[in-house]
Amino acid sequence: MKILHQVVETVEGLEFLDKIAEPYAAVVGKVVKPRFLRNLLSGTYVGHPLHPVLTDLPIGAWSMAALLDIVGSEATEPAADLLVVAGIVLAVPTAASGANDWSDTQGKERRLGLVHALANSTAVSLYTASLIARKRGNRGVGKALGLAGFGVLMAGGYLGGHLAYSKGVNVNRTAWREGPAEWQAVLAEAELAEGNLRKVELDGVSVVLYRDGGQIHALDSVCSHMGGPLEEGTVSEGCVTCPWHGSTFRLSDGGIVRGPASNPQPVYEARVTDGGIEVRRSPDS
Repeated sequence: MKILHQVVETVEGLEFLDKIAEPYAAVVGKVVKPRFLRNLLSGTYVGHPLHPVLTDLPIGAWSMAALLDIVGSEATEPAADLLVVAGIVLAVPTAASGANDWSDTQGKERRLGLVHALANSTAVSLYTASLIARKRGNRGVGKALGLAGFGVLMAGGYLGGHLAYSKGVNVNRTAWREGPAEWQAVLAEAELAEGNLRKVELDGVSVVLYRDGGQIHALDSVCSHMGGPLEEGTVSEGCVTCPWHGSTFRLSDGGIVRGPASNPQPVYEARVTDGGIEVRRSPDS
């Protein structure tokens, strides 16, 4: 396993990949800019990142195809071919959602994600060639190409797992942040100006406050998507937008208006008591 980690670290250090990754990420960012498409590919509508769910589909199809190619008989050949086709078709939305997520990364994660995408693209190419060979009657060649594609797919999957589980790419950055359930004083009321975002500390958790007329809103200051500082964001139409990737949350309940965030922002209750602002975790958050 140490060798695998060394390989990953080597890939992460390949700075020349930035020359490929940065312009490609910019193009992807422009393509997914429309709100509906961004929300769809990010998993905003389902409340969970979409890409990890979709990856199981082509991997599952191609895994079963590999099994049938190895231990199957002539009778199972049509099923193996159908699974190869299914994997190729399902790889398209999977790649689209992955590209959407990858466009928000930077540095080492972006380099590693690029290689991950190249590996998976190679796997798709090998399976496409495998399908063509099968249809032409060259089943031996088709099987060999399919198994080669499966090997490349596993390598790409390892890199994807490293990004998710070792680097924490696209995980909920507020999952372990939980403020106190009891009211705590955080700021004098006079220190919170109308229409300004203000970051305060609440029992080790940072919270952003916003005064809108007679109401004070309070949300976790760390964007659930990639950890962006919401106190540096912008407020419009009752929503705060993260300055990093544009995730937009309602101030009233932390709900997502625009992705790439797929997890709502934790919301806190705020009140004014004796000239001071007190905050506590919302029971519904």
